[in-house]
Amino acid sequence: MEATREMTNRKLIAGNWKMNGSLSANEVLLKALLQGAQPACDVAVCVPAPYLAQARGLLADSSFALGAQDVSAHPQGAFTGEQSAAMLQDFGVRYAIVGHSERRQYHGETDDAVAAKAAAALSKGITPIVCVGETLAERDAGRTEEVVKRQLAAVIHVNGHCISEIVVAYEPVWAIGTGKTATPEQAQAVHAVLRAQLHHAASQHAAGIKILYGGSMNASNAAELLFQPDIDGGLIGGASLKAPDFLQIIAAAR
Repeated sequence: MEATREMTNRKLIAGNWKMNGSLSANEVLLKALLQGAQPACDVAVCVPAPYLAQARGLLADSSFALGAQDVSAHPQGAFTGEQSAAMLQDFGVRYAIVGHSERRQYHGETDDAVAAKAAAALSKGITPIVCVGETLAERDAGRTEEVVKRQLAAVIHVNGHCISEIVVAYEPVWAIGTGKTATPEQAQAVHAVLRAQLHHAASQHAAGIKILYGGSMNASNAAELLFQPDIDGGLIGGASLKAPDFLQIIAAAR
């Protein structure tokens, strides 16, 4: 299985800008990334919706993929403030983050809602980056495996026929934006649980499904995390806003 994964899986480094950026700052950042990157991995930047057009133009003719930070579960209609998968497709979006812990926490997104958003993205050829992860209280209670398996199971239930087309991101909530990071061994243990769950759902395709680590990966810890056998890349928050740091993470993903 590992030989197959090594042969078929390029790592994926996806930057999540969250609610950050400006027209001038975005141009400086993206130009620095494009000038400095010599990626041996896949790279995506998931930008705020108002900047999709700008980022699309700046990334044209590059190997970087454009990503969105959310997508509506609905195809169209009276859903003020939402963006449909078809709209994102119009902008050349290749990836859409769904179920980020901040969406679950601050916007009340349920496992079922995340599964529906993943289905909407897939329906338009957009790869959903499905986020799963436990809070500190859940980890301390020994519920990590239960929580992440429940969150992923909802997505598998709705999208089982095309589950091989998703990307999963394990983001321990206690390690997001806190400066805390799961040890490589802690992260690998959860990634292995998710890989086994995907193997049960997708059998021969499980080895090819990318599972990213998304808990404060940065320039100093990326290489050690990415060395783990079931960690196929990173979903990068704060470090993706600093060109030198993001470039160092990209360089570590070989």
